[in-house]
Amino acid sequence: MNEEKPGPRLSDPERDAREREIFASMQAAVTAMRAEGQDPFPAPVSVSVPEPVPAQPTAARAAAAPAATAPQGAPIQVAAAPAAGTTASAAPRTEAPRAPATPPAAPPLIEIEAPPLAPAAAEPVRPPAAAAAAQGAPEPKRAGPPPLRGTTIEGEAGGPLLPEGRAAANDGASQITRKSQQVNFRVALEQTKARVRRNIAWVFAFTILVNVLVLAVPIYLFQISDRVLTSRSLDTLVMLTLIVVGAIIGQVTLDLIRRTILMRTAVEVETRLGSPILAAASRSALSGSGKDYQILADLQHIRAFLTGSTLLAMLDAPLAPLFIFAVWLVHPHMGAIVVVSVLVLLTVAFFNKRATAVHFAEAAGHNARSNMTLDALSRNAQIINALGMIPEAVRLWGRDNAASLRSQVAAQDRNVFFSSLSKALRLFAQVGMLGWGAYLSLDGQLTGGMVIASSIISSRALAPVEGTIEGWRTYIQSRAAYGRISHLLLNSPLNVERLRLPRPEGRLDVDRVLYVPPPNKKVILNGLSFSLKPGEALGIIGSSGAGKSTIGRMLVGSIVPTAGNVRLDLMDLKNWDPRQLGESIGYLPQDVQLFPASIKVNIARMRDDALDEDVFEAAMLADIHELVASFPQGYETVIAADGAPLSGGQKQRIGLARAFFGNPRLVVLDEPNSNLDTDGERALALAMTKAKANGTTVVAITQRHSLLRCVDRIMVMDKGAISAIGERNQILAMISGQTAGESNVPVQRRVP
Repeated sequence: MNEEKPGPRLSDPERDAREREIFASMQAAVTAMRAEGQDPFPAPVSVSVPEPVPAQPTAARAAAAPAATAPQGAPIQVAAAPAAGTTASAAPRTEAPRAPATPPAAPPLIEIEAPPLAPAAAEPVRPPAAAAAAQGAPEPKRAGPPPLRGTTIEGEAGGPLLPEGRAAANDGASQITRKSQQVNFRVALEQTKARVRRNIAWVFAFTILVNVLVLAVPIYLFQISDRVLTSRSLDTLVMLTLIVVGAIIGQVTLDLIRRTILMRTAVEVETRLGSPILAAASRSALSGSGKDYQILADLQHIRAFLTGSTLLAMLDAPLAPLFIFAVWLVHPHMGAIVVVSVLVLLTVAFFNKRATAVHFAEAAGHNARSNMTLDALSRNAQIINALGMIPEAVRLWGRDNAASLRSQVAAQDRNVFFSSLSKALRLFAQVGMLGWGAYLSLDGQLTGGMVIASSIISSRALAPVEGTIEGWRTYIQSRAAYGRISHLLLNSPLNVERLRLPRPEGRLDVDRVLYVPPPNKKVILNGLSFSLKPGEALGIIGSSGAGKSTIGRMLVGSIVPTAGNVRLDLMDLKNWDPRQLGESIGYLPQDVQLFPASIKVNIARMRDDALDEDVFEAAMLADIHELVASFPQGYETVIAADGAPLSGGQKQRIGLARAFFGNPRLVVLDEPNSNLDTDGERALALAMTKAKANGTTVVAITQRHSLLRCVDRIMVMDKGAISAIGERNQILAMISGQTAGESNVPVQRRVP
């Protein structure tokens, strides 16, 4: 040992006591940082451990100490020092540093998987690679996920420094999946409204300047008439002309700026609210029809209002008192005529609103229904042409379209009448201004220039009111559109942030489910109850209209039960995070619809972060790899809107691969073999067998008994209720008229 020791060496009990004090202070600091909302743990911590003095357990405790404070699953890197006795370079911690002749080699790093935090003290972690690392041997490669990279903090065995932060992502050892960013629709709506208000405030500021500069022309005419013509001064004429030209250029520039701001605002509104509206409409479609998808078209009404002349007229209207005051300064009688004219035009605007609001609302409702009918006709174009249903389809769409046109004509007739009336009243007001101004001029109270200037200013005061009346329809439509948008976004269930739960195992519980869809109030499902364990397969059979497809859609959350609960791993489906629930569920509907994209994108559920390995795994599980390879473009083959170039069976098999993508824990297959041939049914049976082996719970709705060989239990439905449920052999024997006495588990019969 080195004889140059500046101080006494601590004994093992003293060192242990010191370590306990340091670790206690470190835990207190971590608790304080958590209370302040800070993240106390960084990415992997690298702690330099000096040579252990003669007793090895002390170094082991120092190596295990950081692991006790690390986040669950986060690897900790510990620099192992050479074992005692192998070198004489290990000096005590109190020795002054020396400059070595050659730089010492960095000790190898040992990665330790940190145990989960628990109230009780965990047993120290002793990695198997520790001994090899201590002897200078290279560390063996770990089979688990790669260590997280982050800040490296060097410390001593007696007291490692406090980490600055923790790694953000969860390791593979954690079962909690990472939470995806979700936009709160209420916040998005409020932020958009705030941006619109701010931009409108700027536009209104520019509007004030524009309206002030508008006075330049009538003042110029007044000066020409009463000053230049009487004085015959060319210099005065030139200066006045230069001033008015500058005012006109400023007016045009400011008007251009405010119109540009409004155009940018309209685009920003559509950009900010487009995605939330589509997401909220998709969620709202669970409770009924997809009429809320039509709300996307309401953004066009708002955009037309923001970029149209009606909004500018409404912004000009508050400045009408400025022009009335200017006319009043010319003569009080002239100002009184303008005030009376404005009041009359406001009265006309009020009656215009009363007369057109109802008809415009009816027109909007009929137009939305006609658009939905048109969308349905476009999806069924092949059937319409094949069965010669074009006249009936046109008549079906024309009924709502005609009703919409009738309501629009009735509203427009009234709006045109009031617009013409307001225009006539404005012209009468200008005539009155000129006539009374001429009388006052003859009486010597006004000059000719004053009469002309007051007439121009009064027209500017009346123009915003008239413009508002003419554009009242646009205002009504945009206000109704905003009401529908705000109602959809403010009341969307997606505004509630759900807890990100551990990945489900696949337990399914259906408890007394009742489903009565509006508006006919007919009971579709009546008191259904059953349970499935993870990895169990259930086959649902029954006659047409028994409610099989309805319960299938309910099991994946596509529709919400009127009463009762559907639980996945004991949690109601409505309380799962929608994104996480979708990732944990696979669904093959009876009517398979693929998106106009490549086969790869369809299998990957249109996710940009999907791995090619996952797509290939799903394709192999559904046994469609050979099918996809037969296409010239393979997985990059683009599917058209009508499904071309795929047949019905091929679409169903690609939909099956999409259902199994991502290794879901619950898969619901609705008539998965309706369009399959013998090879397709064989592939389907193999896929169900593999899914069960992977622990996936499978629910298969079918009419073909050949698929029932792959299930564990069978449920028979009749008129929305369970008539029988039990083991596969029992139910098959009951269906074929045999007895089920050989089975150890009795058949559970239920009467609707």
